[in-house]
Amino acid sequence: MADYLVIVESPAKAKTIEKYLGKKYKVRASMGHLRDLPKSTMGVDTENNYEPRYITIRGKGSTLKELKQAAKKMKKVYLAADPDREGEAIAWHLANSLNLDLNDDLRVVFNEITRDAVKDSFKHPRKLDMDLVDAQQARRILDRLVGYNISPVLWKKVKKGLSAGRVQSIALKLIIEREKEVNSFTPEEYWSIDGQFIKGKKQFQANFYGVNGKKTDLPTSESVKAVVEQLNGKDFTVDKVTKKERKRNPAAPFTTSSLQQEAARKLNFKTRKTMMIAQQLYEGIAIGRAGTVGLITYMRTDSTRISETAVAAAKDYIGETYGAEYLRTADRKDKNKKGAQDAHEAVRPSRLDKAPADIKKYLSRDQFRLYKLIWERFIASQMAPAVLDTMRVDLSNNNVNFRANGSKIKFNGFMKVYVEGTDDGSDEKENILPDMTTGDTVQSLNVDPRQHFTQPPPRFTEARLVKTLEEIGIGRPSTYAPTLDTIQRRNYVTLDNKRFMPTELGEIVYALVAEYFPEIIDVTFTANMEEKLDAVEHGKMEWKKVIDEFYRPFEKEVQKAEAEMEKIVIEDEPAGIDCELCGKPMVIKMGRYGKFMACSGFPDCRNTKAIVKEIGVMCPDCKEGHVIERKSKKNRLFYGCDKYPECEYVSWDRPIERPCPKCDKHTLVVKKLKKGNQITCTACDYKEEEQK
Repeated sequence: MADYLVIVESPAKAKTIEKYLGKKYKVRASMGHLRDLPKSTMGVDTENNYEPRYITIRGKGSTLKELKQAAKKMKKVYLAADPDREGEAIAWHLANSLNLDLNDDLRVVFNEITRDAVKDSFKHPRKLDMDLVDAQQARRILDRLVGYNISPVLWKKVKKGLSAGRVQSIALKLIIEREKEVNSFTPEEYWSIDGQFIKGKKQFQANFYGVNGKKTDLPTSESVKAVVEQLNGKDFTVDKVTKKERKRNPAAPFTTSSLQQEAARKLNFKTRKTMMIAQQLYEGIAIGRAGTVGLITYMRTDSTRISETAVAAAKDYIGETYGAEYLRTADRKDKNKKGAQDAHEAVRPSRLDKAPADIKKYLSRDQFRLYKLIWERFIASQMAPAVLDTMRVDLSNNNVNFRANGSKIKFNGFMKVYVEGTDDGSDEKENILPDMTTGDTVQSLNVDPRQHFTQPPPRFTEARLVKTLEEIGIGRPSTYAPTLDTIQRRNYVTLDNKRFMPTELGEIVYALVAEYFPEIIDVTFTANMEEKLDAVEHGKMEWKKVIDEFYRPFEKEVQKAEAEMEKIVIEDEPAGIDCELCGKPMVIKMGRYGKFMACSGFPDCRNTKAIVKEIGVMCPDCKEGHVIERKSKKNRLFYGCDKYPECEYVSWDRPIERPCPKCDKHTLVVKKLKKGNQITCTACDYKEEEQK
């Protein structure tokens, strides 16, 4: 017979913890929050010190009833929700709903779901931390005041279903401002000169550096021509050889933000998917006879701190697996970023006896890939630096200077396990130069001038946007994924080749918010608000005061917007075709999931059609249909024949009209690479770079 009831958020977490605690404990799940502000009304009394009105969430009544019945039979109830603001608030709502004594030690927290961590937490229960609860309430009420005041204005003036929020408005602002930069960008011409050289039998590459020892730009073809004409023969003299030993340190263990960024780069995961799978790994996976095991520490954190126990375990593992030379000789001294709460550790494996390869058969493909990423990042973070031998060679011919850079990995250190990804996809590779000394002569095999044009700043990927939000102090670990999800669901932005682009609707909403609610899209103001919420968490500010300082001027802005904002009508665009059912013109409408075609005779005629885009290429299979752009269920762009289902041609890569110059078949496609596009033939091995 159980004596104690433990309440957690999810059944998976309940199953794992119950196994560790034994027969005296019954563990049940609340399925997240049981109480919240009502959806139908504001739920915040702005005239009565911002008193919130919480109600039982629709559909959670039966869960609450079951928990109440279970609590009556127990000696004591423990609340073991996640160790953050949200978890503390869930525990507080449960305590109120179950009429528990708020002065009792009923809260238990653990950073990892392992037997030792869970059992130890029940030896040290504590009272509810009302500063954490108040910080969550402040954020929730603040977001409710913004959303439930601005959204109705947008519904009246633009269209129903729109919303505006503090963090999502900043994210939208960043995307729109970057789009303006891209559209206003004027490419500038510049040139480079690549040289292929030989020393003995070893070939190597060097690039033009300058003239008379001074770095020189090549803005035009005329400047290139002048340099090439100055060259005198093929012999180059080695003017200087610089050799150095360089150490490269491993990246710090994952925070929520860096995990989301790296999962996007290396696994192609969206932030929402990363957090969903990380939650599964944290709560526990069934590992054969071992039962359900929590595999990683809590995944919502902005700290890079690691416990001494985990560091010691990592040292033992590295020494036994890779050898003593791979052990760090000095402790890591990672600095947390400004504003980091350091409430719990970095994201790391909770148990080093569960290596990814050993438990692969128990994990789904995506669970394994994310777990392996977290495992390797943590192990590498505790390993010795890599040591690289670098070599720089300066060459000259008639005062024209070329420079070659080479590197060789002397000791791979942490790179044996893991190397951090980059946003541009470039990796550090070995480039071994032949041995050279000052005064040597080398010969040029080829001098190749290349024309280039400066590129606009890159549009935001999910990883780059999360990184930028973190750098400017907007949002916290728990907010990044829902923020990016919201602006996509609202159709304020779309993803094109994994990069955010604003929609017409997004630009309209942003322009209105910027005009009438400037503080909402002010980066400094929003970052300062995050700091005030953090101050509430640490007991340094009173939460109702923080809200009042924001709401009083904001309330006047809402009144002004309601009175002055003009109604915006999003006109239907002519589609250029007639309805095949009634003959009336079709128009392009803006829907919840983007634009679509509909009959102008609505509601008499309800015909609708998806918008398809022809790319000007005949179908390479049937030779009768045209290739059109389509989108998969996961919103990924692909190409197919408009004669489908009669013709089943489909391709992820964009086909082009001309035949392959090698095999003469109409099988050329454009592959999108991390750096530029490549034209390849699907019938032979022909490849070429696409010229923009």
